[in-house]
Amino acid sequence: MAKSSSKNSEEITAPLAHGATVLPLVTIDDYNNELRDKNGFVGDNANKKTFQQKLDDWRKHVRKFGDDPIGKVATAKLSKKKIESLLKGDDMEAAALVMGAVEDFAQDFAEVIGKFLKDERWCKTERIVVGGGFRQSRFGELAIARTMVLLKAAGINIEVLPIVHHPDEAGLIGSVHLMPPWMFKGYKAMLAVDIGGTNVRAGVVEFGKEKSPHFADAGVWESTIWRHADDEPSRSATVERMAAMLQELIDKAEKANLKPAPIIGIGCPGIIKADGSIERGGQNLPGGNWESDNFNLPAALMKAIPSIGDHSTFVMMHNDAVVQGLSQIPFMEDVSRWAVLTIGTGLGNAHFTNREGMKA
Repeated sequence: MAKSSSKNSEEITAPLAHGATVLPLVTIDDYNNELRDKNGFVGDNANKKTFQQKLDDWRKHVRKFGDDPIGKVATAKLSKKKIESLLKGDDMEAAALVMGAVEDFAQDFAEVIGKFLKDERWCKTERIVVGGGFRQSRFGELAIARTMVLLKAAGINIEVLPIVHHPDEAGLIGSVHLMPPWMFKGYKAMLAVDIGGTNVRAGVVEFGKEKSPHFADAGVWESTIWRHADDEPSRSATVERMAAMLQELIDKAEKANLKPAPIIGIGCPGIIKADGSIERGGQNLPGGNWESDNFNLPAALMKAIPSIGDHSTFVMMHNDAVVQGLSQIPFMEDVSRWAVLTIGTGLGNAHFTNREGMKA
């Protein structure tokens, strides 16, 4: 019997299952790692709240000897745009406060990464990409660069870089790597959903040029966002709203002759079981009880949207940090073992090893 090509065998040996550890181009060595030390979850030392606390501490130091150059606005209410303007503005003292927080955060972030690298599943990691909302800012990018410098100064030779795509789009684009490319033949796009503790984002991911390897030029054609934290909906109301968002996008794509595949990819917090249920980690999702044995989001969406075009709807779900990391695949051909850390409300994480099909 003739051997099939390595590319085809890679796709055949990647099972179609929610939360799969073997995907067409990568093996997922680890995700949603709840690493702990004596003080609790290690990830709690590197998230959005941590940076805010660092900045607040510096403001308190300054207030002991005079006026706070940032003013009276509470640190927690400072938007990324405002902090960005302080960093780039003419008030050097205000900029120095932000830089102080950047330095302190980078020190903690380097320590967090060092602890992850001691986990056997993270050994020999060559590159870490950083996503999440924190990455999409100048002060976030400075903190990421400073973290890499600190690690190298400590003798740890590893790249720590911002994720290529905008984090909001990366959480959608990564869905194209949950399934083998043959499932997209004849189509120009697919539907994707990124669910978080504050927002739900849905979008149409356009595959881009057919000759582009590993969907390197895939992009978000159109997306819509719902800040569910403002509405505090029930779980069932959340599913209904999600389905309505997707249906509206399907209608727009079909009207534009984009012809979306009958496939929906979902990124969702937590440990995702093969049947699409959530084992744990969904405690911050709207309405609560997403980990119930009687609830299955992929099944609920397939019921709400039974078909796309002329075919039955197929839904594939994985952890949200995993999906965001998968968007980076086209830019990881030069390494073998790599990881993603997403800095937001918490610290999402996933570690990957490239499979044979990733070789150029």
